Amino acid sequence: MEKMLLKVTENVKIAKNIYRMRLAGEGKAKPGQFVNIMLGGLFLRRPISVCDAAEGEFTIIYKVVGRGTELLATYPTGKVLDVLTGLGNGYDINLDIMRPLLVGGGVGSPPLYLLAKRLFELGKTPRVVLGFNTASEIILENEFRDLGLEVNITTIDGSRGTRGFVTDAIGCLSGVEGAKEGFAGAVEGAEGTGDFDYVFACGPEAMLRAVYDATQVDGQFSFEERMGCGFGACMGCSCKTRYGYKRICTEGPVLKRGEIIW
Repeated sequence: MEKMLLKVTENVKIAKNIYRMRLAGEGKAKPGQFVNIMLGGLFLRRPISVCDAAEGEFTIIYKVVGRGTELLATYPTGKVLDVLTGLGNGYDINLDIMRPLLVGGGVGSPPLYLLAKRLFELGKTPRVVLGFNTASEIILENEFRDLGLEVNITTIDGSRGTRGFVTDAIGCLSGVEGAKEGFAGAVEGAEGTGDFDYVFACGPEAMLRAVYDATQVDGQFSFEERMGCGFGACMGCSCKTRYGYKRICTEGPVLKRGEIIW
């Protein structure tokens, strides 16, 4: 963890209630890590996943859902923010895999972008499934395609891509019919080995469980949780795993398939 002062260089709306912010400043981030931003007049910082990290710049994508993100959306270019960086364990990418599947739900999609870049640099060929409620909420489709990756879009209302949930697209990749009952419905009989050998996922917990149930290959799942401090002091984001309690902000947000208890 490092405390930094980062300057806003961009803060623009890119989809319905969704904004992209670029922050200038030195620092590094692993795929799946997050930053924690201090907002004027609010007691708790706001944790937001890192979408991209280049030399001297971080990119985050956030959805306006409450007072904190409403305030964040008003910040102009040039404003300097107090930010904690390098938080969370991030995804482990040093694995003997070749065809990983990346599954993102809504604003759980951004951290998968940096992950895709790092996997591609290691000679892996990720496939991407992104799920949204409707076409107006789709983000990062073109950015993933610009990396040369195959991208499968799903929308619940069918306004773009496959109608339904991310599990419907996973079922097509696996040669198995997707879960038509919603996120809570597992894909019975799915082997999950047809066109991918590992799964990385990030999104709402219901989606993560559906992806877990719809696949048999090993994987890593990034969880969302309300956080107090964001660096392990308050214990407010602890969750039970097969190996004891872990704090989502430090030992997480990424948990491996074998340690998850639903």
